[in-house]
Amino acid sequence: MTGMVALYIFMLAAFTGYEVIARVPVILHTPLMSGSNFVHGIVLVGAMVALGAAHTPLEKIIGFLGVLLAAGNAVGGYVVTERMLEMFKASGQGAKRRAPGAETH
Repeated sequence: MTGMVALYIFMLAAFTGYEVIARVPVILHTPLMSGSNFVHGIVLVGAMVALGAAHTPLEKIIGFLGVLLAAGNAVGGYVVTERMLEMFKASGQGAKRRAPGAETH
């Protein structure tokens, strides 16, 4: 694959991703992130494959940055999902319950 074809695919993917996400209502962004966490894992694997196939120092730097950014994206997706799930828990569910009449110190 030539550099121009790769650049074209990247630009097309970036534009398509932006257009899809821009049309999602704000209230659905977190569930969308939760449902697409598996995609982040696939991107990470793809970045690792690209890094493994790199030969020149520039390719290795770009591959490393790809792995770094993909890993950050995957971790961020799970952090957002965890925060979203915390919003749906009852307020007293995580608190330690005391017996009636118990004193606090």
